[in-house]
Formats: sequence, C-alpha cells, structure tokens
Amino acid sequence: MSKKQIIIFTDLDGTLLDVDTFKLDIIEDYFKKLISNGIIIIPNSSKTESELLDFNRQYNIKLSFISENGSSIHGLNLLHKNLPDKFVISKHISEILNIYKKKTPIDLQKKVTFISSLNSKDQEKIFGLPNDKLLLANQRMHSIPILFNGTKNEKIIFTKTIDKIGLSIQSGGRIMNICDKTDKSNAMIKTLEIIKKQIKHEIITIGVGDNLNDIEMLKNSDFPCLVKNKNFDNSMINIGNLIMSTEPSPKGWADVIKMALQKI
Repeated sequence: MSKKQIIIFTDLDGTLLDVDTFKLDIIEDYFKKLISNGIIIIPNSSKTESELLDFNRQYNIKLSFISENGSSIHGLNLLHKNLPDKFVISKHISEILNIYKKKTPIDLQKKVTFISSLNSKDQEKIFGLPNDKLLLANQRMHSIPILFNGTKNEKIIFTKTIDKIGLSIQSGGRIMNICDKTDKSNAMIKTLEIIKKQIKHEIITIGVGDNLNDIEMLKNSDFPCLVKNKNFDNSMINIGNLIMSTEPSPKGWADVIKMALQKI
C-alpha cells in the first residue's frame, strides 16, 4: 500500500482562528499534534505575507502558506529543500491599481473607499485588529482592501465590471479585496502541482473555510470542511461530501478535522 500524505489547506480568520481574538489557543495542543504527526498544514488566507510570518512566530511553528487570496505561495522549501521559497502568481499591487483606475467607470469608482485611505482608528474597527497587527495587514503586495458604498445591485455591477477588466473581487468575512485573477483554489492547485514534483506519496487534501472566498478551495479538496459562521448562509454551498461543524472557530476547526481524519 502506498504511503499517504495528508495536506490541510485552511483559511485562518473565523476558520482556524477565533473570529474576535484571532487566536487558536484552545486547540493549540491538537493543532501542533497534527503537525508533529506528519500532517502538512498550509494556511491559505487573505492575510499578507507579514501577517502569516507573524502567525508562525506567534505559535513557534514553521508552516508553508498562501497569502493574499492566492496571490503568492511561500515556504515550500520547508517541505523539501528543492522546492521554492516563494512562488508569485499575482500581478503587483501597483499594476492592479493602474488597471483599476484606467478601466473602471468613474461612477463606480466613486462608490469605492480604499481602506488604506482611512485613519488608523477606522482601519482598526474595520479589520478588528490592534494597531501593531494593522501595520502587518497593510503590507500588501497583491491586493487592495476596499469598502463598497453602493446598493446591492451596484455591487453586482461593480463585481462584474472588475471581472471584465481582468481583475477579481474576493469577499471575506469583513472586507472586499480587489485582486488579480487569482483565488485560494487556483493557488492550492498550483501548490499541489509544485509539491508533487518532490513528494511522491499519494496526497489527500482537506480544505477548511468559513466564507464565500473559501468555496472554490473546498470544492477542489478531497475532504471539504466548513466551520460554522453565523454571518454566512450555508445554503450557498452545494458540495455533496461537505463536512460541517456545529461550533464556530477554533473548536469547530478541530471538530471538522477530526471528522475528516476518521473518513480517511
């Protein structure tokens, strides 16, 4: 029988981390036990590279990760020395901004507020982060966090317009991001393609999320898992073998992982 390598691709905020405290403390022992048992955990988040490096430091771990909604892949050399330290998928933020400003109709641009243009107190409220963490959240290379101030219908038109000009809108729990044509699913698939060049075992994937921008990642996972989110309508997800938690993060994360591992 060939050896199996389990890889967990997981969102962070509201999925692995508590939605208010941004911590996983109550399941930290279980989380680290999974790592010590040889399971590869790859955070796949809208967070920046700086935030994800800080996450590794905070919990004294060295995880590979995918940052800014699938924009770049980091630290695969931690899994095998011949794999790259960094693989960039997305255009740089300056190019994304240039395309947005040139090709988005002015009437729609007037409905958009760049979160970076707000004062730090307003940014803290929007991100739910203290000032020191806010500095890390603002070190963006590939995505532009925004607030959209129009109607629901205008928001649909805006999203379609952004798609037509070759960019994308990624919506997470708190904010929207203008990104390149990248998402968590594409980055997960690219990561697996790179890993398979050196790791020859059969790979089994577990995908864990809690929100709209996680759906495609879950659909492309062998074992898709959804952590309870009171602000997200589960009926929007049509995945036959979906594993769902009855508890929010972080306990809900541990619950769905245990269920997935039992199935494997």
